[in-house]
This record gives sequence, C-alpha cells and structure tokens, in this order.
Amino acid sequence: MEPIRVLLVDDHRIVLEGLRVLLTPLAHVAVVGCAGTAAEAQQLARATRPHVVLLDLNLPDGSGIDVCRQLLAEQPALRVVALTTLNERSYLTRMMQAGAAGYVLKNALPEELADALAKVCAGKKFLSEEMQELLLQSEAGGPAVAPVLTRREKEVLGCIAEGLTSQQMADKLFISYLTIETHRRNLLTKFAVHNTPTLLKHAAHHGLLQP
Repeated sequence: MEPIRVLLVDDHRIVLEGLRVLLTPLAHVAVVGCAGTAAEAQQLARATRPHVVLLDLNLPDGSGIDVCRQLLAEQPALRVVALTTLNERSYLTRMMQAGAAGYVLKNALPEELADALAKVCAGKKFLSEEMQELLLQSEAGGPAVAPVLTRREKEVLGCIAEGLTSQQMADKLFISYLTIETHRRNLLTKFAVHNTPTLLKHAAHHGLLQP
C-alpha cells in the first residue's frame, strides 16, 4: 500500500522538524517536503504532488486560508489539514469554506494526528475534539464569545477605530506597513467578517473599543 505523502507547511523550523520526527516512524506516512512560506508551499506542492498538506494558518507571506484555496485550485484531489494553535470558530469556518478536509490543533497527540491523516485520505473530514465541541456549542445557541486578540492586534484595532490609514498606523506603532496589513487581515479573520465597518461593529459589540 502506497504511503500517505505529506507536505508540512509552517513558518517555525522547530515545528517542522518536530513534525518530521513525529511522522517519520509511521510506516504508512512519507514526509515529502517542508515549507516555511506560502510561496514555498505552492512550489513544493507542484513538485512533490502530496496526498495531504499539513498547513499552518499564519505564514509570513500570506494567510493559510488563501494558501488552502490556491492549492486546491491547482490540485483538487489534494487534502488540506489545518494544523494550528487557533482554536476559534471563525478560523475553522473559513478554512472549511476554503475546502480544507481537517482542522487539528497543535496540542494534538501523535495518535490524533495519525488518525487525521488516515481519515482525510479516506475521503472523510477530521476535526480536533476541541473544535468539535466548539461547533456543538455554537449550534446549541451558546453565547458568542469575543475572539482573543494579541496586544498588537488590540493596538491596530484601536488605530482602525481612529480612522488611521495603514501607513499612519505603521508610523505610530513603529512597525512595517506589511505587518500592519497582516494584523488587519488577522482581525478580519478572527471576527469572521470581510470589511472594516463590520469589524468595528463586532468589536464594539464585544466591548473591545473601550478606552
């Protein structure tokens, strides 16, 4: 039986090496490549033709959600599994909308990761137990929970509320324009919205725009 060909995508080399060490002993799995950026992921996917891509959502040159969509556009039979620390429904929803076959948290046990690979290759969906519970809570009408923001995301959100441009934010916070754009994109994803007015509306609803 042909082993499951897996491409690993994460911007932290120590994570990539850890995953390689974890998966290499599995007889039914073959790690065919490691990528640290969205561009590398697309190049390696074309070159190695993996069965599964284990994909981090935060990459230095793009969103894992966009990468998922682009990979599947080129290789529709590919199975993409998010491997992330982001245990938020908004990310899960957008990844599934982009065509992902699974969503696994980085605190997963090795057995769970191996199970995820086997199931998605069998044409099934796989969600970490924590994400399944999150979905069930939402479907049961549980209260909407404010997304968890980093300190920098809160600062950027405040600047957005002030009406500052991305360049003005970069100057004020002493970070690059591209970093600001990344934070803006992450905020839209965390709130599961597509534009700034709706982002501010949701942020105000959760009391995140209070001084």
